[in-house]
Amino acid sequence: MVNSNYSALPLTATAIELQSAHPPPHPPKSGAAANGAAHAKLTKQDSFLGEVEDDDAHATAAEHDELPLIGDDGPAGPPEGSGVSGAVFNLATSIIGAGIMALPATMKVLGVAVGLVSILVMGVLSEVTIELLVRFSVRCRALSYGELVHRALGRPASVVAQFCIIVNNAGILVVYLIIIGDVMSGSLKHMGVMDQLIGHGEWDNRRLLILFVLVVFLSPLCALEKIDSLSLSSAASVGLAVVFVAVSCMIAVVKLVEGKLAAPRMGPDFSSRAAILDLLVVIPIMTNAYICHFNVQPIYNELKEKTPRNMYNVGRISTVLCVVVYALTAISGYLLFGDDTESDVLTNFDKDLGIKFSTVLNYIVRIGYIIHLVLVFPVVHFSLRQTVDSLVFGELAPHSRKRMLSLTVVLLALIYLGSTMIPNIWMAFKFTGATTGLALGFMFPALVALRLDKEGECLGRGERLLSLGMLGLAIVVSVVGVVGNVYSLRSKSE
Repeated sequence: MVNSNYSALPLTATAIELQSAHPPPHPPKSGAAANGAAHAKLTKQDSFLGEVEDDDAHATAAEHDELPLIGDDGPAGPPEGSGVSGAVFNLATSIIGAGIMALPATMKVLGVAVGLVSILVMGVLSEVTIELLVRFSVRCRALSYGELVHRALGRPASVVAQFCIIVNNAGILVVYLIIIGDVMSGSLKHMGVMDQLIGHGEWDNRRLLILFVLVVFLSPLCALEKIDSLSLSSAASVGLAVVFVAVSCMIAVVKLVEGKLAAPRMGPDFSSRAAILDLLVVIPIMTNAYICHFNVQPIYNELKEKTPRNMYNVGRISTVLCVVVYALTAISGYLLFGDDTESDVLTNFDKDLGIKFSTVLNYIVRIGYIIHLVLVFPVVHFSLRQTVDSLVFGELAPHSRKRMLSLTVVLLALIYLGSTMIPNIWMAFKFTGATTGLALGFMFPALVALRLDKEGECLGRGERLLSLGMLGLAIVVSVVGVVGNVYSLRSKSE
């Protein structure tokens, strides 16, 4: 719901101004306070394609760079806000989650060459849509993903976008708990950490282990009210992800030097119907690995220096980091396990890897990444709780600590129930990737940009074509993915 203190912004104006429906009795103050109500000319100088068409581009860019969102703190941001590095950790943590565990399996389906190109292309397109969200959030003074969609496309579209965020984030959090359960208690094919450390018993009961982690470790972190409070844990989680990648790559290099690895397949496998069906759903799964768009506005608004340029830097650094981590993880995981690579590659690290200190390295990889997921969980939960609160109680509802804690308890209980009902992460990613992931990451950002750029003020010709291309491609991939998922389920049932 849009704040009623402000009237609608004209879409045809060449300069965007925060227009109050009730003018203040006193003139605005100079300095930082005045900047909050200043004109912001959004030109093609600020585009991600670097197109420059205005003579006063440098002056305009300077004005635009000082323009904050609606927040009360002005361009300087909240005094306790995060810097660019903290924002990078938070955004990278939003991206690097459970999706990384499915990437070696996608590499098994696509082959090394096609898989690497797909990881790079998806990363670049994801960064483009993040910059679109930042640019048009500034134009509309939107504090959240749902509010931006509301201002651009109307209330019905906003409700759909919020519903997509809820389904996507809840699905991701369910996947986190599934991975924690798989790794700690094991499965029919693989031994869990608890089995290997202290033997079989009640302590390795899957549901009890997940419940214990949820109550003891996740609940206190999820109860925090601000996302910048998670900067340190986000930094630690990114560090643990890097440790996982480094250990996996080291093992792969050692085995490669010793000649213990088979030559990988470079292209897709068309040898069977099952392989072809996997090809139909693998791109949506890869798309899910980059979905972080629902956290862009909250992270922006908690920057100490709230400027679009700073947020562009946050997005670009985070994307480069994630592309490198994803590529190394996908290649090393596929090289190590080949056609035996599981949908959750962590479960493959339960056996002798054929090198020295194999057992120790197995424990480091699995336990380290479980800690990583525990630290990532509250970042994704933050946007889930914020969206549910906005959808159920409205944007204008006064802040309530009691309501926030109640929502946290309810959401965690539902997520726990979901983790006991969904069989594996591949199944979850196939459906969320083909539906909510593509909608949040590509469809809505492209629609918002095209709708708010009707007069050609903010996008260059190349950017408009790129937005149209992303929208069309996302729709096609979504339809193909959903059809492939349905056909795959029917084939298995027969």
